[in-house]
Amino acid sequence: MQVTSPTILPLQGIRVLSLALNLPGPAALLRCHDMGAQCTKLEPVAPEGYTSADPMHIYSPAAYAQLHDGITIVQANLKTEAGQALLHEQLAQTDVLLTSFRPSALAKLGMDWPQLHSQYPRLNMVRIFGSTAPDEIQHAGHDLTYQAQAGLVRDGHMPASLFADMAGAVMASEAVLRSLMLRAQSGHGHCLDTGLAQAAQWLSLPCQWGMSTSDGDVGGAHAGYRIYACQDGWVALAALEPHFAQRLCKLLGMPDISGSTASMRAPEMHTTIASFMQAQNCESIASMAAQCDIPLHVIPHRYK
Repeated sequence: MQVTSPTILPLQGIRVLSLALNLPGPAALLRCHDMGAQCTKLEPVAPEGYTSADPMHIYSPAAYAQLHDGITIVQANLKTEAGQALLHEQLAQTDVLLTSFRPSALAKLGMDWPQLHSQYPRLNMVRIFGSTAPDEIQHAGHDLTYQAQAGLVRDGHMPASLFADMAGAVMASEAVLRSLMLRAQSGHGHCLDTGLAQAAQWLSLPCQWGMSTSDGDVGGAHAGYRIYACQDGWVALAALEPHFAQRLCKLLGMPDISGSTASMRAPEMHTTIASFMQAQNCESIASMAAQCDIPLHVIPHRYK
């Protein structure tokens, strides 16, 4: 009889305290919670009439609720003695502190790294900054400006999502794991920084490599990797690899030219596929693609 081992979560037994508001910090904290950490968020005292001082609770209550599911929330004014006392009570039992303040704000609150490290030698700290570049670390910014800086905002269109914030959250949760591994090796705490601008730049690397620009194969130059209009909507076709392109050619009743990238880039191939798609409805195209094992997805109207 096969015996299934119990699930062991990588952060089980680890305590993470977060002071980070808005999106990246809470998203990183939720990832730590999902990995088994005991997570607490210390928020400022909520204004009268509100239950939370986190701006996200105001502009997206649904996001706030999902990101804080399973998270213990306490409130304190860190500029007061009582608030500082509560903070240090939490720090005394914390493995990793997560923040999103600028360095100057951290110093004013008595949370610059040398001071914390001297008080709590085994405490790790992960700081989320707008940018970790020395000449930008104190600059104001937001997801939109970081994406624009990385070349992810084009032609006057708003980004489809908050990519810098979410990628920064992934990097911050990765930094939590890295800090714990470093502590296990050294015996003392470590301070690691994550920049949202650097997260956006990481996401933009395929563009910098020319892969996702208009003349790149995953930017629309390859006819098998494009968005196509059909009778009642749009589909995303991703027949990039030769075996997928071969199946696409077979579906179109064309000679197999899948081994030739130049042929898949040819204008007539784009025209042939576009004409085929325009003559079909989304349901029929999706059915044919599924039968032929071709990567294709119907784009819901809400995304158009």
